[in-house]
Amino acid sequence: MIEARHLRVLRAVAATGSFSAAGRELGCTQPAVSQQMKALEASVGTPLLIRSGREMRLTQAGEALVRHAAGILSGLTAAEEEVAAIAGLRAGRVRLVSFPSGSSTLVPTALAALRAAHPGTRVSLEEAEPPKSVELLREGDCDIALAFRYERATGTGGAEQAGEGEWDDLVVRPLLTDRLVALVPERHRLARTGPSGSVAIGDLAAEPWIAGCPRCRGQLIQVCESAGFTPRIDFATDDYPAVVGLVGAGLGVAVLPQLAIESVRPRGARAVTLEPAVRREIVALTLPDLAQVPAVSATLEQLGRAAARVG
Repeated sequence: MIEARHLRVLRAVAATGSFSAAGRELGCTQPAVSQQMKALEASVGTPLLIRSGREMRLTQAGEALVRHAAGILSGLTAAEEEVAAIAGLRAGRVRLVSFPSGSSTLVPTALAALRAAHPGTRVSLEEAEPPKSVELLREGDCDIALAFRYERATGTGGAEQAGEGEWDDLVVRPLLTDRLVALVPERHRLARTGPSGSVAIGDLAAEPWIAGCPRCRGQLIQVCESAGFTPRIDFATDDYPAVVGLVGAGLGVAVLPQLAIESVRPRGARAVTLEPAVRREIVALTLPDLAQVPAVSATLEQLGRAAARVG
């Protein structure tokens, strides 16, 4: 194996014409230069220098190696500088995947702070709901995935996380707990409940429903069935503004995360507190090795700070 330090010595010998002159240039002794040249010749398996009295010239193999050494050493220097820049957050790239309500609330604040602190770090953003976002992380197609999972009622009246253990192989950075709220047309009888009141999910049993993403849709059905009814879902869409628009037009009711309501102006619709409380845990996920990358670690830190402001 050819070592970079040996190539540097060979270039110095070729440039100066002697071991002693090369030693002076490199800041080492003549015997040290001689020893390293012997080690390099042993590595390549052929003589690189022809020594004749005080004269020294390169063999054909030596000339070829010197010719390649310039590119090798410059490439190595560039690589060292790039790695140092990434480690020092003067450069780097983070691929972030987020669900839509996270993209419109947590992500902008976090990335603005990251850019202000580390302008050389670039972040790309793609939208995907879990579990797709988590699959992208595990498959190496992103570095951080914003995801969520819902609480589910237990038989004793408490709550536990649905899908417990599904992220055991990942680094989990908890961000915030997001409560679900009911969304009804502003002329609906329950819209008069007011900010201090609440409605039971069972009060909406006879209403037509607008459902969200597949995971949210499944959670809606589970909550409704725990209250003793199956919701009649007339419309389903992953687009939160579309859900709000359908509710505002009087076409049904919906249950949305508070974070989604904050990212959309609910024209024609009214958000009311839902009882019993249904919550989802919002987290940032990454792989254990990626968590040690400075740019990824810095992005996770800024997502945590953004969530603290929202919470």
